[in-house]
Amino acid sequence: MNKNSNRIAPAKGTLGVLLPGMGAVTSTFIAGVALAKKNQGRLIGSLTQMQTIRLGKRYEHRAPLIKDFVPLTSIENLVFGGWDLFPDNMYEAAMKAGVLEPRHLEPIRRELESIVPMTAVWDKTYLKNLKATHFKKGATKRNLAQQIMDDIVAFKHRSGVERLVMLWCGSTEILPQDSPVHKSLAAFEKGLDSNHPAIPPSMIYTYAALKMGIPYANGAPNLSADTPAMVELAEKTGTPIMGKDFKTGQTLMKTTISPMLKARMLALRGWYSTNILGNRDGEVLDDPGSFKTKEKSKMSVLDSILEPKLYPQLYGKYHHKVRIDYYPPRGDAKEGWDNIDIAGWLDMPMQIKINFLCRDSILAAPIVLDLVLFMDLAKRAGLKGIQEWLSFYFKSPQCRADLGPEHDIFIQHLKLKNTLRLLMGEEVLDHSGLDYYDQAKGLPAPAAAAKPLAKGKSR
Repeated sequence: MNKNSNRIAPAKGTLGVLLPGMGAVTSTFIAGVALAKKNQGRLIGSLTQMQTIRLGKRYEHRAPLIKDFVPLTSIENLVFGGWDLFPDNMYEAAMKAGVLEPRHLEPIRRELESIVPMTAVWDKTYLKNLKATHFKKGATKRNLAQQIMDDIVAFKHRSGVERLVMLWCGSTEILPQDSPVHKSLAAFEKGLDSNHPAIPPSMIYTYAALKMGIPYANGAPNLSADTPAMVELAEKTGTPIMGKDFKTGQTLMKTTISPMLKARMLALRGWYSTNILGNRDGEVLDDPGSFKTKEKSKMSVLDSILEPKLYPQLYGKYHHKVRIDYYPPRGDAKEGWDNIDIAGWLDMPMQIKINFLCRDSILAAPIVLDLVLFMDLAKRAGLKGIQEWLSFYFKSPQCRADLGPEHDIFIQHLKLKNTLRLLMGEEVLDHSGLDYYDQAKGLPAPAAAAKPLAKGKSR
């Protein structure tokens, strides 16, 4: 272990993973971890479990696994709990979701059946296409937040976990109207007492987690942690927060292909995207209000990457269209189809067509695992507030109010790894390589290691 890692508190004991929304994504994630514990499944897609990180110069040949480089919690020490609008245990939820087959689930049936969701916070004005059967009742939204905090205390006592993180894996809510209730913590807490309509259920979970100092991330495009009120609370309680909406299927393709177009200075004329999805997420998104929330998240990436203000001739007038169609027979096996009209030398037209036959929950599960482990690492490292270095995992990364989010997946990936290097006192990489060739003879002297981050600072 690097000597500089002593600035990070050790990952002692067990880590409680609290998951609002215990349907397809959550059951797939928990099942995968349970199978991996029995050496019956590989956690493909997880950077923390499968990816290496280069340290120092190329000729040093140092490339440990990330999980061997930074002091992450072992998957053996994860304990799961959460809330859902339906009472199904994780085995029942996984069977209904249909992501995994019985051959995956039967060896871990007992473990999955033991995980039963707590009653959830529900407001039908934010989820119009779901008929919840398993929800809390309270006179005020403050009372509902207190019930969530009471659930957390009971879970911690019942499970004996040392630390906690919370990750929203629930459905896409309708976006509330921008309101003064979101602008400050004082206004927000008054809004909880007055049942302000601009406070959605996901924000009640956010408040409960941050009030208790529990790191929070959001896997849907809901408005939850990305308001001044919640940023203020996160800073006040020294709690990490980060972006929203897992970057899984079509947006993963957009944030991969569009950097190539810009790097090669190829013009974009139009990008048409359509999705066919049949799981609960697809049912929720069949409501125009919920779709508008998702559309905003999916539409935001191209301008950020292509920078049309800098390159108006190439990217100033492209047409961008996004559709999502609910098609029940497809289940979780989502199909994302993209037609990309581009132009090259002398404005000659060309096309790129992508047909991504993906499985939404299979792509989301490793994101959940990585975020759980990195959130806990950030907390133990004394980081607080917005963790922009985890933008890699989100369609809508959270960043400082005066900055624009970075959507280029390759820049995000470098930022993530460089932050890990900084935390461990290693040299950050810029990949210039000039110093390799500036020496007349022999190898260049190794550069001094970067100083670790000061305690409490975030990047």
